[in-house]
Amino acid sequence: MNNIYDFTVTNNIGESVPLLNYQNKVLLIVNTASACGFTPQYAGLEQLYQQYKEQGLAVLAFPCNQFGEQEQGNAEQIKGFCDLNFNISFDLFNKIDVNGENADPLYDYLTEQAKGILGSKRIKWNFTKFLINRQGKVVKRYATLTKPEKISADIEELL
Repeated sequence: MNNIYDFTVTNNIGESVPLLNYQNKVLLIVNTASACGFTPQYAGLEQLYQQYKEQGLAVLAFPCNQFGEQEQGNAEQIKGFCDLNFNISFDLFNKIDVNGENADPLYDYLTEQAKGILGSKRIKWNFTKFLINRQGKVVKRYATLTKPEKISADIEELL
C-alpha cells in the first residue's frame, strides 16, 4: 500500500467507501467511543471540521470497542448518540478493531506509518488521531490526550 487511497472502508450504514473519494483532502482519522472520558472530543472534532471543511478538511471517525468496552452500541445507536450529544456532521464509519489480529487493515497501515511513543504501533486508547496530507501520506499521530483544537496549526499547514 502506497497511501491511504489504497483502502476501502465501510461507513456506518454499511456502504463501502473507497478512501480515494477523499483524494486531495486533508484527513483527520480518529478511533472513537461513546462512553469514554474523552468522548467530549467529538465536539472539538466537529469544531475543526466546521472551521476547515471548506478548505478541504475531512474528519473520519471509526468507533472502536477495544478500550474498556466503551463503544458497545451498534452502528445505529452510535450514530444516534453522536447526533443527539454532539450533532456531528463529519463522516462516521462502522465499528472496527484498531489493534490485534482483527485490526482493520487501514489501522494496520496508519500505525505502521506513524508509530507512537517509543516506536510502538499499538493504539493506546480511544481518540488517537492521525493527520493525512492531500497526497494520502500519514503526516502525524496524536495521542488521546491531544485535544482537537491543539491540532489546528498542523491542519492549517496542510490546507
